[in-house]
Amino acid sequence: MMNMILAKRPLGPNVVELVVEAPRIAARARAGQFAVVRLHERGERIPLTLADWDPGRGTITLVVQMVGKSTRELGERFGIGDTIRDVVGPLGSPSTIRRYGTVVCVGGGVGIAPIYPIARALRAEGNEVIAVVGARTKGLLLWLDRIAEVSSELHIATDDGSQGVKGVVTTPLQEVLATRKVAHVWAIGPAIMMKFCARTCQEFGVPATVSLNAIMLDGTGMCGACRVEVGGETRFTCVDGPEFPGDLVNWDLLLSRLGTFTYEERYALERYVAAQGGRS
Repeated sequence: MMNMILAKRPLGPNVVELVVEAPRIAARARAGQFAVVRLHERGERIPLTLADWDPGRGTITLVVQMVGKSTRELGERFGIGDTIRDVVGPLGSPSTIRRYGTVVCVGGGVGIAPIYPIARALRAEGNEVIAVVGARTKGLLLWLDRIAEVSSELHIATDDGSQGVKGVVTTPLQEVLATRKVAHVWAIGPAIMMKFCARTCQEFGVPATVSLNAIMLDGTGMCGACRVEVGGETRFTCVDGPEFPGDLVNWDLLLSRLGTFTYEERYALERYVAAQGGRS
């Protein structure tokens, strides 16, 4: 059966790693792309960046943060042997991988997982990869061993100082940019994190690429829900992105649009929790 979950493990509070049978996606996937998942016939479409894939085994790896109704349902009710109704991909334009020189890959929270294949591809192309990762606390850091394998340096920051330096990812990023000749930076994480990573890179005159997490429905460019403003022009995250130059993104507009369905998302989650007997 296609789209069967072959492996599942927790990575931290409300974060799970799923290995899913998807040979067609695994055969064509490239760094920076994503898939759209629909759990069942009545499910919503969830865009998830591809964290890893294995063409030989015909599998893809998804790292899911359980924050809303559908991601909670996927993480809590779907296990090994269960089948996901739809998994469509690979979608989006892949990362531009070439020989740059020294590059920095920044991952924040669950963004650490999707930055991994980009770092791996850049390393395979002969770049020196410096990794900067961060989270609120030590228990929310993930895939550190994988990131370390594909980077020459690994810098860690946590908000509470429980691992690495105390602060946000821009703290070690600034240090790296101030002391090394960096050709390019990639950043994946919460929108607010990427915004300030882009601003930090601007201060040092280093181009930064960010992977946007805009609201998305069909994932093929037809609905327009994922529109963002880049360089003063409207672009669609699903087909023109998800990666864009960080200095050209209208971050205030993106952050505003991300809150469009806050009430509906909260209502759906409350109904789901109630249906599960009130378990949080």
